[in-house]
Amino acid sequence: MKKYLITGYSGFVSHHFLNYLESLQQPCNILGVDINEAAFDLGSYKYVQGSFKNVNLLNREEVDVLIHDYKPDYILHLASYSSVASSWKNPVTSFVNNTNIFLNLVEQVRLLGLACRILSVGSSEEYGKVDVSTLPLHEELPTNPVSPYAVARVSQEMLSQIYAKSYGLDIVLTRSFNHIGPGQKEMFAISSFAKKMIGIKHSSSGEKTMTVGDIEIVRDFVDVRDVVKAYYLLLQKGEKGEIYNICSGKGITLKEVLQTMKNILQIEVNIQIDKELIRPADNPVIIGSNKKIKDKIGWQPSISLETSLKDLLNYWDNNQ
Repeated sequence: MKKYLITGYSGFVSHHFLNYLESLQQPCNILGVDINEAAFDLGSYKYVQGSFKNVNLLNREEVDVLIHDYKPDYILHLASYSSVASSWKNPVTSFVNNTNIFLNLVEQVRLLGLACRILSVGSSEEYGKVDVSTLPLHEELPTNPVSPYAVARVSQEMLSQIYAKSYGLDIVLTRSFNHIGPGQKEMFAISSFAKKMIGIKHSSSGEKTMTVGDIEIVRDFVDVRDVVKAYYLLLQKGEKGEIYNICSGKGITLKEVLQTMKNILQIEVNIQIDKELIRPADNPVIIGSNKKIKDKIGWQPSISLETSLKDLLNYWDNNQ
């Protein structure tokens, strides 16, 4: 039975990854680690077995014991301080945490000489500001991070390649684009929009105004359920040391996303721009190419943006 160590276990991506593993109907064992308790449990799964441990990945000794005792076949490294906005407020925390938790993991795998495949999850934010002539963004383009979060992700990627090429660790890398779907926290823009829209729909006061930041930026959104399938396939078939974009290949403005939500809910909403919500520097357009992962791994997104938004709105409708 294959063993999966999942860091950042309490996040919404992990929950969807477990659901995908269950759908395969193949017995497997997981060990989930996080500093926060998960809002879900394994009791409803038939094929996925395992447990959860409260572990601070910044604590080297805790990580050493964790890896030594469990000896995973796969590590899905989801743990991160993943908010770009928060990284502007706490740049030191963002950088130190995102790099050091990764280093603690890979260093212990190296020291133990484990035959363990690691998926190092990166971000489309690594590309930074680009000329529109370079779109869609492909993996061979140089990185140009423009936020503390993006700098940390580039650092993790560089460390991944050093450990893969120089130490021989079996590490596959992603640059994951904006993923959305049910269960996403409201600290992320689209989920925040969805929660506010549902609040307006059910408001008894007649309030129909919501405040947002820059909604002219263009992003490439992919459903989290497609993302976790890509993660699984990369763990099985990805090439060591290689980077893979995980994206839809399509761009849409946040303004258009808001309009789609209004259409789904059939409501009118007044949108107000708050300059305080606009980041010091932001990437105006991010659209990726998924040609590499399509050609090499056979993955492509299957869930439409409208379906993702409907499911996200339904999630908040049921969790007000």
